[in-house]
Amino acid sequence: MKKVIAILVVTLGFALNGNAQDKMMDKAVKTISLEQTKGEFVQKALTVSEGTYVFEVANNHAAKEVGLVLVKKGDDASKPENHIQTAYVTQVVKDGETQKTKATTLAKGEYVYFCPLNPTPQYTLTVQ
Repeated sequence: MKKVIAILVVTLGFALNGNAQDKMMDKAVKTISLEQTKGEFVQKALTVSEGTYVFEVANNHAAKEVGLVLVKKGDDASKPENHIQTAYVTQVVKDGETQKTKATTLAKGEYVYFCPLNPTPQYTLTVQ
């Protein structure tokens, strides 16, 4: 009987600990919403604090498909090895739809973002 109670207590402890960690992770990841229209993002410049973010990209009749590229400012954006790959949308964003990226940790500094599929200017994302 003591073994059964001990196993239940340990199982309950793990379940509560895992649940608490999941809630902490949800609070730690913030969302940056970007909307793309024909030839441009609506958000021309962004300033955020250091942290972990998911980018949510909306295609508001910009093109059949759009995407997102994020690069540290000063790096050659034409080279895929300089792209922050976690900031790619997980699927191309079809007209009228919204897609998200994976969680991306941003350190202090400046970044540029743009759409590689529906060419847009490069916009600045400042992390303070």
